[in-house]
Amino acid sequence: MTLDTILFLILALVAIATALGMALSRNAVYSALFLVLNFATVAVFYLLLRAPFIAMAQITVYAGAIMVLFLFVIMLLGTDELAPGKAIPWQRPLAGGLAFILVAEAVYLLAFRGAPAGLVARPEAAVNSMEFLREMGMILFNQYLLPFEMTSILLLVAMVGAIVLTKQEKGGRK
Repeated sequence: MTLDTILFLILALVAIATALGMALSRNAVYSALFLVLNFATVAVFYLLLRAPFIAMAQITVYAGAIMVLFLFVIMLLGTDELAPGKAIPWQRPLAGGLAFILVAEAVYLLAFRGAPAGLVARPEAAVNSMEFLREMGMILFNQYLLPFEMTSILLLVAMVGAIVLTKQEKGGRK
């Protein structure tokens, strides 16, 4: 077992633990902090694949900008704690059924499909050059500008929707 494999396994356990912490935490601030740790772990995965640009983009964009904005909105609205016992009656059985299907699918894939035929190849050194990054930026802002802008609008609508829903709950309590 190589050092990369051992590091990958440790990081995989950290990524799974932080994802579970994010999903199971009842405090929104703790959930966001678990997500920041998960993003940092994924960035280390990118570093293991020798993709430092993607790793730094992961840290600055996701763990830095977006999560700081989420934490700011959570703390500004004061919705860090979930109200107890507000689950929809059919929500838990549906979640349990979907979780069972996901686990059954994972077991099926691991048992019957086996390991992938080849190893994941590391990118060439030219992929991390400034010329390649410039070309990637030009493609992103020319060829894929519409999906890029649609994603930003979707994030903005989700954030405004969360604010509106929270404001209505607070208004109803007063």
